[in-house]
Amino acid sequence: MTKSVLIEKIAEKVDGLSKKQTEVIIETIFESIKEALAKGGKVEIRGFGNFRLRSRKARKARNPKTGESVDVPPKKVPYFKVGKELREMVNRDI
Repeated sequence: MTKSVLIEKIAEKVDGLSKKQTEVIIETIFESIKEALAKGGKVEIRGFGNFRLRSRKARKARNPKTGESVDVPPKKVPYFKVGKELREMVNRDI
């Protein structure tokens, strides 16, 4: 599902909300999640999951083109942990 499809689905379900208004709401939600993670926080949406940061240590890697060893600095990466409700819903049909 793309962001534009999500906007359309929400605009259809909520009476009196235009696609443009829905787009502003979706953009605000995404920006809020990004800002929270950029500040080192976490975002918890009950029944859906958690957005957090994970730290990766510095490491040695290899350039596949030249075979040369390269130092990769430590960094933080966004991580999503699925909530129990969503996990059960996804695995229901198995």
